[in-house]
Amino acid sequence: MRMRPTLSWTPTEDLPPGTTNVEPIAEALSTGGVLVLSGAGISTESGIPDYRGKGGSLSRHTPMTYQDFTASAQARRRYWARSHLGWRTFGRARPNAGHRAVAAFGRHGLLSGVITQNVDGLHQAAGSEGVVELHGTLDRVVCLSCGAFSPRSELARRLEEANPGFEPVAAGINPDGDADLTDEQVGDFRVLPCTICGGVLKPDVVFFGEGVPQQRVEHCRELVREAASLLVLGSSLTVMSGLRFVRQAAQAGKPVLIVNRDPTRGDRHALTRVALPLGSALTTVAGRLRIPTEDQAAASAES
Repeated sequence: MRMRPTLSWTPTEDLPPGTTNVEPIAEALSTGGVLVLSGAGISTESGIPDYRGKGGSLSRHTPMTYQDFTASAQARRRYWARSHLGWRTFGRARPNAGHRAVAAFGRHGLLSGVITQNVDGLHQAAGSEGVVELHGTLDRVVCLSCGAFSPRSELARRLEEANPGFEPVAAGINPDGDADLTDEQVGDFRVLPCTICGGVLKPDVVFFGEGVPQQRVEHCRELVREAASLLVLGSSLTVMSGLRFVRQAAQAGKPVLIVNRDPTRGDRHALTRVALPLGSALTTVAGRLRIPTEDQAAASAES
C-alpha cells in the first residue's frame, strides 16, 4: 500500500554522507546483473517535479488518495479537471539523459531489469524494455465497475469535447500528472463515465492509500532475488512500496547503491549514495564504461 503522503521525511538517525564518487556505480554495472529501481527524481530533468526534493510538490500539493477518489463525486471532479489539464503538459515530457543512460545500460546487457515508481512512461520512451511500472501508468484508464481498460488519449479527446473552453492556468504540475488548480478553476468540469457500463473511470495508477497489486509486488521481489545488485535512482524511499525492495536486497547480502541528491530512507542499507544530478552522474558512468548514449553522441558530433 502506498502510504498517505507526508509533507517531508526527516532523517532521525546518523546516515552515511553522500559522495560525488561514481566509481562504485560503474563497478557494479561492469559486472552486470544490476536491477534498477527508479523514482520521481529521475524525471525532474524532463520537467516533472518530484515529491520531496527541493521545491518538491508535497510542499504545496497533497496527492489524491484512493479513499477520497472512490467516496466523493466532487473529489473525482477535482481530480479529473486537474489531471486533464496536467496531462497536456505531462504527455509532452521527453526522456532526459538519465533515462537514456539507463536504456543504454540495458542495451549493453548490464541490467537484470528496471522497476520504476513513476507513472510517466519515460523509461520506455527512452528505449528501456520490460520495465515494471510499480505504481501503474497514466497512459491507461480503468473502469472501477467492469474493469475495462482504455487509452488515456481516448479519454482526453472525450474530455476536450465535453469541456469546451476549459483553459485554466495551472500553478504547477505534479509527479502524478495532477495540475494545481483552485476549486474556482475546477468549476463545473464535466467528468465522463465508462463507455461500456457507465461506471467510474480511474487512471490505471496506484493512488496513495491503495495497494500495489500483489502479483506485481511478487514479480518485483523475484527480480530482486535474481539480481546481483540494486541501483536506486532518484527515490527518497520514503514509502514502503520501494523501500521493501532495498531491505530485501540488503538482507540477502546484495549491494545497494543509490543516486539521489538528498538523504534517503534507505541510506543505512546502501554501499554508497551518490549525491549528484542523475543525468550527469549516469552519463559520467556510461563514459567510464565506454557505453555511448545519445547525449555523448551529440557531444562528439559538436566537438
